[in-house]
Amino acid sequence: MSIQVLQEFYVTVTQKVPTPLEPVDASRIINDLLFWRVHEPRSKDVLEAMSIQQHYQISFWDAMIIQSAIQLGCQVIWSEDLKSEQLYEGIRLANPFHSLSENNEVNP
Repeated sequence: MSIQVLQEFYVTVTQKVPTPLEPVDASRIINDLLFWRVHEPRSKDVLEAMSIQQHYQISFWDAMIIQSAIQLGCQVIWSEDLKSEQLYEGIRLANPFHSLSENNEVNP
């Protein structure tokens, strides 16, 4: 997981959802997520993300997430923001909502 994803999660659940979480509750969730491997980007990662951004014509922030995935050895990135099933530097992008909408399946 990239540090950026943790940051975006915090902002989203405390500010952008209809019923925001209290910061202390979001902090507990993030603390639990820290048991996962977290990539903390370095200066070289910024340069690599710039190259990825230019090559794929995507946002810099999406390129940073891809660069973190590369550094962590990920095979799949789960996101609704990028094109589903696209390969970025050999990493497959999967939209977690894509198959649900295709099959009209909804799990309660």
